[in-house]
This record gives sequence, C-alpha cells and structure tokens, in this order.
Amino acid sequence: MFFYLAKVGYFFIQPSNFFIVLALLGLSVAALGIRRKTGIRLAWFGVVALAVCGISPVANWIILPLEERFPRPASVEGFDGIIVLGGAVDTIVTGARGDTALTTSGERITITARLASQIPKAVVIHTGGQGFIVASQATEAEGAARLFEDFGIPADRIILEDESRNTWENAVLTKVLVDPQPEQSWLLVTSAYHMPRAMGVFERAGWTGLTAYPVDYRTRGEADRMLGFSGVSKGLRRFDLAFREWIGLVVYRLTGRSASLFPEPKS
Repeated sequence: MFFYLAKVGYFFIQPSNFFIVLALLGLSVAALGIRRKTGIRLAWFGVVALAVCGISPVANWIILPLEERFPRPASVEGFDGIIVLGGAVDTIVTGARGDTALTTSGERITITARLASQIPKAVVIHTGGQGFIVASQATEAEGAARLFEDFGIPADRIILEDESRNTWENAVLTKVLVDPQPEQSWLLVTSAYHMPRAMGVFERAGWTGLTAYPVDYRTRGEADRMLGFSGVSKGLRRFDLAFREWIGLVVYRLTGRSASLFPEPKS
C-alpha cells in the first residue's frame, strides 16, 4: 500500500505538475467569473513559480545539500561487496526493445563495473525490480545483469534482487537475500542526491558495515550554487528530483523507514 500511495501522492504534489494545475485552475476560476481576481492571482503564481523553479538557481540550492552530504571514501580496498541500487535501467524501453536501456542515472551501473574491477574479490549485488504502478516487460535486475556480463564481471560474483520497488524494499529484500554478517563491509552505490535517504533506510533495516559511494552527480558542487538554467524544462527536472528526495526523507522518517531525518556520515 505504501508503494502505491507514494507514487500517486507524489504525482499530485510534484512541483512541475502542481504549478501547472494551479495556473490552469486560476484561469478557469477567472474565466467563470466566480472570483476573477483570485483566479488571476493563482494563475500568475503558477506561471511565476514555473519560471523561478525552471530558470533560477533554486533547484541547485535544494539539491546541493543532498549531494554534498556523503563524500566518497578515500580507498575502496577490502570491501566484501558492492550494493548498487536500481534506478539506472529503463525497464519499459528495455522490455520493449529487448536490450538494456539506461536512464539518466546510468552511472550507478557503469561505475559499479569499475569498482568491481578495483575490488576483484567483492560480490556485486544489484537490487531493483520494477518501480512502476503498471508492470513493465522487464526488471531492472535483468537489464543490469546483461550489462554486467558485457563488462566482463563473472556470473558467480553477481547477486540479483529483482522484486524491490523502492528504497525500503531494496534494503529489506537484499538483506534477506544476502544475510550480511557483522564483520563484513559493503559499498553502497546510488546517486549522490539519493544517498542520504538510502543510507538512513539501510541502517534502519539493520545493515552494518556500510560505506557510501555516491555517483551520478548533477552539479559540480558549490560552483553551481548561483548557476541558473538555459531552459525551464532543465531546471524543473532538477527541482522535481531534489524536491522528491526531501519529501522522501520526511515521509520515510515519519513512517519509521529511516534511521534519521537527514542521515549523515558516521564520525
């Protein structure tokens, strides 16, 4: 139930959707002449919000704290396994085309392949099934397995978890599948903006020995704090992405699926 509520709920509060609906609602109210001034104000607010979130640096302001929260480790030696979270494979296109199609988060898989070569004794665990309400024709695990084979990673090093649909299920189902031991150490690979929530969720699910390895950065760092966007769609895409993570942090904490509101590296 949580999965479906999260998907449907976010559709309506996603900023780019919400501001468009607000503008259309305002125009409709104004056209009907019920509360013309109120309708015009709503419409203007929606249009201005779309412009501000799409062109100004505000999207970078809210994504930077997420991306900067967890640094990469200085060394990757000695880890027992590499856990990469789903999100890199477009399951709909993969299923339709019969070959792996990557999303904008494709670095999750490509950098995992590099880490696998740097830590030859580590197992590679990909966790991700289908994250859509309407089932697609392939799972993320299937697409990832094909790429791992292309990258030359032996099949006996790869563990695939193909039923999870969100970060909480990633953590819980992978833990059941792998049965990690207290003395083992693991690299957790996911997009930098998603890493705070991922680390909080895995810790809450009982994982120990985890080290964050963020990838898929969307900014250069502080250099982008005051950088705007050349197109509204670009800025809105980043704003939606970061907004979703902040909402996810709050919701996961309130529902007991995260160890803290804004997880941070252990000292």
